[in-house]
Amino acid sequence: MRCGYFDAGVCRSCTLLAQPYAAQVDAQAAHVRTVLGDPAGVQWLPTVTSAPSAFRNKAKMVVAGTVDAPTLGILDAHGHGVDLQGCPLYPAALSASFAPLAAFVTRARLVPYDVPTRRGELKHVLVTVSPDGELMVRFVLRSTEALSRLRKHLPSLLADLPRLVVASVNVQPAHAAVLEGEQEITLTEQQTLRMRVNDLDLHLRPRGFFQTNTEVAAALYRQAAAWADEAQVASAWDLYCGVGGFALHLARPGRAVVGVETSPEAVAGAEQTARDAALPGTRFLAGDATAFALAAGDVPDLVVVNPPRRGLGEPLSRWLETSGVPRVLYSSCHAGSLARDLAHMPSLRPVRAQVLDMFPHTHHHEVLTLLERAP
Repeated sequence: MRCGYFDAGVCRSCTLLAQPYAAQVDAQAAHVRTVLGDPAGVQWLPTVTSAPSAFRNKAKMVVAGTVDAPTLGILDAHGHGVDLQGCPLYPAALSASFAPLAAFVTRARLVPYDVPTRRGELKHVLVTVSPDGELMVRFVLRSTEALSRLRKHLPSLLADLPRLVVASVNVQPAHAAVLEGEQEITLTEQQTLRMRVNDLDLHLRPRGFFQTNTEVAAALYRQAAAWADEAQVASAWDLYCGVGGFALHLARPGRAVVGVETSPEAVAGAEQTARDAALPGTRFLAGDATAFALAAGDVPDLVVVNPPRRGLGEPLSRWLETSGVPRVLYSSCHAGSLARDLAHMPSLRPVRAQVLDMFPHTHHHEVLTLLERAP
């Protein structure tokens, strides 16, 4: 992939872009194996690769500049805006939304937030595109001061972006490196973006988590389901379930599946998918994954964990070690935290693993590991 921003030195987010893609993939797989200590007896499946460009389903654009000439992109070292509307990581349906959104910033007089002076209102525009080309747009504001203007001009944005189905305002008042706040105000009648993954319509709400790379996420869920089917598990938990990607792909007649997620919005989306798809035996709970596990009585045949970058942490890892759970599917976005967690559960040994290149041209990765309890 060629990128003019990278060549000009104005954006170096894709730190590995100068390397051939095949070399990136090989190095990533070798890195993961090294960090995990290259445990004996593990069957490593071939790495799942990505399209090298136009693979991102979401854009987290910092808004800077002026109300009459806004930039959508990143900030430079001095806190000034660098416009990245032509970034080749985004598919056409996503990148085509940027110019209308920039024009909307001007029309609705949404003053970009200036980091050096701490003045202005609009911090970010967050855009997600579905596999069908529908859009969700979130405006991250410091306050609700501009809300009435945004509502007034929203019809013009909907006319400019006919595939826009969900729009919302997120309020983040703090001057801090925090992307979004707790308050979300939905502006459209439709509240979820339908993300078609394999044969399921997952419903993403504004504050719900979804993997950045839809095609690679689909491969991730397929592999997890295949391993669960091969083991003929009758019950499964999906901890940190998000919108239910793993749980809903694991659902089968006669298999009881429980998903646990802290975000009520994500749980509501997972429940909507389960209803629409008439999936039997699925249940979703809003709560803390560790607290749920520690309070449980019986344990399932399989526990799926997909924690944030920091990993499971010692309490949940040690619970898995002593619980008697025969199998764990661990989906990790950080091999270092995965290695730390594995050290706390030595009875659960890796038997299969696969690296998935969810984030081409970076050192970030996803690795799916099947753990089985040693006899």
